[in-house]
Amino acid sequence: MESYLLDWANLLLRWLHLITGIAWIGASFYFVMLDNSLRPPKNPADAQRGVFGELWAVHGGGFYCSQKFLTGPQGEPLTQDLHWSKWEAYTTWLSGMSLLAVMYWAGASTHLIDSRVLALSQPAAIGISVAFIATGWLVYDALCRALFGRDGLMAVLLFAFVVLADWLLHQVFSARGAYIHVGAMLGTMMVANVFVHIIPGQRRMVAQIRAGQPVDPRPGQVGKQRSVHNTYFTLPVLFIMISNHYPMTYSHPNGWLVLVVMTLAGVLIRQFFVLRHRGQLKWWLPAAGAALLALLIVLLAPKPVDAGVGKVAFAAVKSVVDQRCVACHAATPTQPGFAQAPKGVVLESAEQIGQHAAKIAETVASGYMPLGNLTGITEQERRLIATWHAQGAATR
Repeated sequence: MESYLLDWANLLLRWLHLITGIAWIGASFYFVMLDNSLRPPKNPADAQRGVFGELWAVHGGGFYCSQKFLTGPQGEPLTQDLHWSKWEAYTTWLSGMSLLAVMYWAGASTHLIDSRVLALSQPAAIGISVAFIATGWLVYDALCRALFGRDGLMAVLLFAFVVLADWLLHQVFSARGAYIHVGAMLGTMMVANVFVHIIPGQRRMVAQIRAGQPVDPRPGQVGKQRSVHNTYFTLPVLFIMISNHYPMTYSHPNGWLVLVVMTLAGVLIRQFFVLRHRGQLKWWLPAAGAALLALLIVLLAPKPVDAGVGKVAFAAVKSVVDQRCVACHAATPTQPGFAQAPKGVVLESAEQIGQHAAKIAETVASGYMPLGNLTGITEQERRLIATWHAQGAATR
């Protein structure tokens, strides 16, 4: 019953995380587009009111005119019904951290700990997880404060820090756990930017405007810096969110480097769209991103397996599957933490094994399965399954 309830918690939290993430990132993309698409106001009276820029748009059968004021409208009070873009960010982080707790903390022995990387107890793994996420924010925030206004150097050092964190996490956790913690670290940076800097800075600006005081530009400048960082984090974080479905990425021996390349490709592609909103078409940016992705596709392609000269008996393959796989991949799993077979893949009969032969060979050869090698599969057994598949995966 406990595993069943955890599965429901996983499903509902994942659904909530997806919904709130779409709302947050969608709003972020919209405001980046809006900010970079502003044009001087066409009506001179609007300029006198303090309108910095405006964007006319048509959508849903109507016309919209979005106007930006840097310090509020001149000569008129600031409206009381301001919309604040914050809860999308907060609920995305809260649901994501809850999902992390349900899947990677409660299920640490399966999803977070890999004894081949580092033997950890569950409390130790959870402690390192929390410490890493918190430290990531503290280091990032310190860099932003120390290098404010030096955007080029900040970008280089921030990228280097993310690469270092990625590599370090791969020395501690399972590859899948390392990936998700890079995403959790970046996501925490993003929401902390909103909670610690962007929203408080905006509150101070609103209070100064309503009090008739001169507006301190510093909070707005800091908020802009953090908002820009957030937009470049989005595509790498989105990739990490879906990467656990694609072990060909993180289960590679150099999975940390795969994540670096995917992150760089995401940043290049995002930069293209940021500049495009300003009317600048830099086609080399998506071309470079696509080239990096194409390079990964080629480099990660599975190598042909030598079919050998001796026929592998299916009985030997089934014996390995029974010992190493069926604890999870059964109609009624016996492995703690599993209420049902992962992805509904049951491997109890010859027909079921034959049906999933290609995926078995791929995931076992890559080292992704069994998860954390909980069942202690040997390299010889991995080669046996790979050779059997190369010989045609006969089940008779």
